[in-house]
Amino acid sequence: MRLSNKRLKVFSGNANKELAEDICQCLGLDLGLGELLRFKDGEIRAKIGETVRGAEVFIIQPLNYPSAEYIMELLILIDAMKRASAKEVCAVIPYYAYARQDRKTQPRDAIAAKLLANVIAAAGADRVVTLDLHAGQIQGFFDIPVDNLRGMPIMAEYLLQKRLEDVIVVSPDVGGVVRSRELADRLHCQLAIVDKRRPAPNQAEVMNIIGEVEGKTAVLIDDMIDTGGTIVNAAKALSAKGAVAVYACGTHAVFSDPAMDLLQASPLKEIIVTDSIHLPAEKQIPKLTVLTVAPLLAEAIRRIFEEEPVSMLFD
Repeated sequence: MRLSNKRLKVFSGNANKELAEDICQCLGLDLGLGELLRFKDGEIRAKIGETVRGAEVFIIQPLNYPSAEYIMELLILIDAMKRASAKEVCAVIPYYAYARQDRKTQPRDAIAAKLLANVIAAAGADRVVTLDLHAGQIQGFFDIPVDNLRGMPIMAEYLLQKRLEDVIVVSPDVGGVVRSRELADRLHCQLAIVDKRRPAPNQAEVMNIIGEVEGKTAVLIDDMIDTGGTIVNAAKALSAKGAVAVYACGTHAVFSDPAMDLLQASPLKEIIVTDSIHLPAEKQIPKLTVLTVAPLLAEAIRRIFEEEPVSMLFD
């Protein structure tokens, strides 16, 4: 009797099937047969159209808006795979929801990022692959392995190909200095910092620019662009300080209203994001450049499946 080889299967929720299909193309696989149906009252039902018994299953599902829907899709898919006797289930979450609620900032706050980690593990996930967590310590909220990949090297390579002159990388806040310094090292340039304060969620006020930006091409970098207020206010402040051009990079294009209008009307010359979140046609503004993370995620999946080191993907 000869035992069969390991099997790799990739499935997708409804959040970003285009990215899932691109990942499968990189792996030379067909996307797994399955669909998510709705009962009349909106309840979600997973229907898996092929056997997954003994297979290593990877489920592609970013958790952007509507996050409640997409979280439930992911949990139900994980549960369905485990009940169908999948050997292991890895949740590939390019955008991790609730990451901004990673600590208590006021009395009686929830730590929703930890709650979500608990729920994903309780559903039966054996591993998580994600991309540019808002806070790196969220990896510690899980009691299962987590690979927090980075989109910044992809954006750095794109910027190097543009051959920009007199570049300075600008961190939009103090918390993003580590990410910004790494980009500055890759672009072989100096670093500046925007000193800002947040009077309320999704509101940011620029107080000062730390560093000399006059006559330079400024590149802002953040892990996500939500309403666009932080990036746009920083771009205006940099232009007022004499920057000749301002570019913005953000791994996750959350783009909550009125982000598209703000970004298009801003002094920004180009907004560079990845396809970690699917962007419908109405969010494809002229200033936007979308870089794919499919090869990165596909290589991570391949290495995990082949039991090879994933560490080289962090370089």
